[in-house]
Amino acid sequence: MSKFATATKRLLLGRPFRSDRLAHTRLPKRIALPVFASDPMSSVAYAPEQILLVLSVAGASAYVYSPWVGLVVALVMAAVVASYRQNVRAYTSGGGDYEVATVNHGPTWGLGVACALLVDYVLTVAVSIAAAAANIGSVVSLVSQHQVLFCVAAIVLLTAVNLRGVRESGTAFAIPTYAFLVGILGMIAWGFARTVFLGDEVRAESAGFELAAEEHHLGGIALAFLVLRAFSTGSAALTGVESIANGVPAFRKPKGKNAATTLLLMGILAVAMFLGLLFLANITGVIMAEDPDSQLIGAPAGYEQKTLVAQLAGAVFGGFAPAVWYVIFFTGLILVLAANTAFNGFPVLASKLAQDRFLPRQLHTRGDRLAFSNGILFLAGLAMLLVVAFEADVTQLIQLYIVGVFVAFVLSQSAMIRHWNRKLAVETDPHARQQMRRAQVINSFGLAMTGCVLVVVLVTKFLAGAWISIVAMGGLYLLMRGIRRHYDRVAEEIKEVEGEQVTLPARNHAIVLVSQLHRPTLRALAYAKATKPDVLEAVTVNVEDIETRKLTDEWNRRKFTVPLKVVESPYREITKPVLDYVRRVRGDNPRNVVTIFIPEYVVGHWWEQVLHNQSALRLKTRLLFQSRVMVTSVPWQLESSKQKQRTRRGDPDAPRPAAGDVRRGLTDSRPPVRGGRDTGEGRSKGDE
Repeated sequence: MSKFATATKRLLLGRPFRSDRLAHTRLPKRIALPVFASDPMSSVAYAPEQILLVLSVAGASAYVYSPWVGLVVALVMAAVVASYRQNVRAYTSGGGDYEVATVNHGPTWGLGVACALLVDYVLTVAVSIAAAAANIGSVVSLVSQHQVLFCVAAIVLLTAVNLRGVRESGTAFAIPTYAFLVGILGMIAWGFARTVFLGDEVRAESAGFELAAEEHHLGGIALAFLVLRAFSTGSAALTGVESIANGVPAFRKPKGKNAATTLLLMGILAVAMFLGLLFLANITGVIMAEDPDSQLIGAPAGYEQKTLVAQLAGAVFGGFAPAVWYVIFFTGLILVLAANTAFNGFPVLASKLAQDRFLPRQLHTRGDRLAFSNGILFLAGLAMLLVVAFEADVTQLIQLYIVGVFVAFVLSQSAMIRHWNRKLAVETDPHARQQMRRAQVINSFGLAMTGCVLVVVLVTKFLAGAWISIVAMGGLYLLMRGIRRHYDRVAEEIKEVEGEQVTLPARNHAIVLVSQLHRPTLRALAYAKATKPDVLEAVTVNVEDIETRKLTDEWNRRKFTVPLKVVESPYREITKPVLDYVRRVRGDNPRNVVTIFIPEYVVGHWWEQVLHNQSALRLKTRLLFQSRVMVTSVPWQLESSKQKQRTRRGDPDAPRPAAGDVRRGLTDSRPPVRGGRDTGEGRSKGDE
């Protein structure tokens, strides 16, 4: 990596952390709350709005159902929070729902949960960022005109912040999260005080409009279906609860207790804000239309429908613009930061899956800042793809949403019931059994509630876009199964059999590939001789007769003891003649091996690599697929690579000692050493 690239990386990400600093990155509860709970708390900015948008199909009269829909959503959230408090106490390793389902239902169900969560995490980023663009676009026209570009830039910024580490991202996000809480709760409290205690008439800017129903005279089953659809859409407020279960290892000790406390705080705040916004929407008469151009009657020409939060802020705070801007700004900001919940949950879960060989091993590796960098980058790429594909449209994206998370909820809660059954079978202490029974009842209630919601979501959202999420989960499941089969097959193939004897080659035929007679070739010949093979020969391919004749004449003139073999190539090809010759030399004896020595240039600039080593690269690529053939690269450092090494050591003009000069004391130009001893770093291979 160049000095510029290294400096840029350090500027953006900071200095790398040692592995033993992992314990210092653990989060206290005050930081863990904005890190892991920003998604469910911020979803109150769009979940109530989506309920009103769905009900608007039947006209403004259907808004009478919104408080009841909100109460049922709040009840489900309370059940889920209570249930997950049992999960985080019982399983603290960070596997979350995946670990719970795997341990109690088996690997197949566990992998299904993992697929659902991974898809939902990607959607969390896409929906949160798109909702942020919609809210900010309500007051900033530039954002509304370039929503997709804004979303992509926001995801890139979040990625950079998260690559700096969990603790650093949590500290950066804490202030905006708490500012959002103050703004929303303050708006709800002030709106309640104005209407209930002061007797003011608080009306939203859309309260005077009429709402034309898209479907007239809905009743019976159709109306019930519409209400259920509104309920399933509003259940988006529950997303993100499971991320705390996946992120338990990031908490300070006692991990389980701190995670459970954070869950309780998150649940109380989210329910209060969710119901409070629905209450304000009802008393201020907000009108939200799925299609404002055709549904809103009485709206002025050129009217652009603002988000629910923007309309409520304008109504509650009247003409006090700073308060309105405060609420809108921090709502938009928290929706951007809400994606951080997924940035903390997805990489941890992907790391766990990689450890179990269901995903590439690279996802299990921590980066310079002890964050799972590859998982963060993978999540960001998928989220940007979704935002671009759906043009940052919240209404479209939210139809794909929450299917995965409720699949995880249902399987997790059923697995916890089995967990408690297994514990109760061996527990004899009456007090402990009583606690387990209580936890089992809570998880059973959570299973009943989330199971009902899952059925409603599948029925009401399947054709609207939920099928895409289900197909994605199925495809991911098959992919991870394939990865696991590959890893298992390779492990079985390469594992050492106890008592197996290593068979030494009976015959080693060494070949040095020669194109010209120069110093790299001489080094390759010298190194090949040092390995003492049974047979050593040089091989050149006859592409140009004149050049080949010059080479053989020079070879004979210098009387090398190593014979030079000329391989004919009537079609001026290099790779195939060499492969054919190697196959003939190797023969059929399974104990015969052929070692190919290939001289290669070591260059200092990327563009030099394009000009050199291309034939060697093609040869190596083909030779590596030949059985009983060993390929050895013999490097020759060009001056550009030596200059780059000297520049890295901070002294580009320092004279280079010849081989052995330092040892014999013939020079004072010793390169600086680290650790108080001569590490030999001053010598390049080209000087040996």
